[in-house]
Amino acid sequence: MNRLRKPTIRKAALLLLGMAMLLLAAACGTDKTENGNGRAANQAAANNAANGANGGANASGEPAANQGSAGGEAGAAAKATVYPLTVKDATGTELTFDAAPQRIVTLVPSETEIVYALGAGDAVAAVDSNSNYPKEAADKPKIGDMNPDIEKIVSLKPDLVLASYSLSQAVVDKLRSLKLPVYASDPKTYDAVIDKIKQIGAILDKPAEAAAVTGHMEQVRQQVTDALKDAPKPNVYLEFSPGWTVGKGEFLDELITLAGGTNVATEAGWYEIDPEAVVKANPDDIVYASMTVKEGEKNPILAAIESRPGWKSIHAIANNNLFEVDQDPLTRVGPRLADGLLDVAKKLHPDLFH
Repeated sequence: MNRLRKPTIRKAALLLLGMAMLLLAAACGTDKTENGNGRAANQAAANNAANGANGGANASGEPAANQGSAGGEAGAAAKATVYPLTVKDATGTELTFDAAPQRIVTLVPSETEIVYALGAGDAVAAVDSNSNYPKEAADKPKIGDMNPDIEKIVSLKPDLVLASYSLSQAVVDKLRSLKLPVYASDPKTYDAVIDKIKQIGAILDKPAEAAAVTGHMEQVRQQVTDALKDAPKPNVYLEFSPGWTVGKGEFLDELITLAGGTNVATEAGWYEIDPEAVVKANPDDIVYASMTVKEGEKNPILAAIESRPGWKSIHAIANNNLFEVDQDPLTRVGPRLADGLLDVAKKLHPDLFH
């Protein structure tokens, strides 16, 4: 049993209920792009994207074509998609596209941000109600959140639906039963997010833009890795919903490692913590998620952290090493994950970043 887990643990269904709204943006694992007629050309595009690791694209969700020169050079080398294109998503489902999709519905914010970052925002027909970035996405028609309006989605006649399978399995299965083309993903690592963006770029005939976006993500990771090469690794406790932490097998656990820390939660997945066990773990730093609150109110996660019995003796609290981070770039598995990585690295190692 993990030292941070409560002796009585809620079942997986409760975990999904407790965390679903926070992680609604998490979406997407990818597999290889396959194409009977154009496999060589599409493989070349993927290779060119990988070679663009030093690209200067911005992870903000702006069109990649408008970003830095190195990423632009990598993007320019990428070959256009050859159709028909067959891909396999995280569920093993094969989808074949005869042309770039022109009516896209996104069920999670991460996929919305990817489409806009690739410069395909004009093809978005509707988004989930939590998609608030970039600004243009917030103005699109809404199809709901965890329980989207299936009839509305069908009425939009999408030629591509982008979804997170781990958060909306029932929705994905229902839409597929209605013969809609659903690409479902569920990445658990930084590299898996990069691979997903490249594959969506191939589907949308945006390989150059995908090369620029993923090149920037790889560049940021290398920047952080180089800066932290000889740095000490503080023990870090994460809390992204009151009383819940995240351990092995999730991208946030890997992100803490990349940012130069050691996650004190060593069990897999998201789970409710045992407060006394966190005291025993005695983390050097505590990272918690920002939350929308009324003026004058305290972040409920911070309030919970500061009020738990015995927690004032924890090094992180005694030394005021409590760091609030913007949850969206860290819980949306898209281009802005690079921004989240850099933010956490700067919080844990402020002297190494200028």
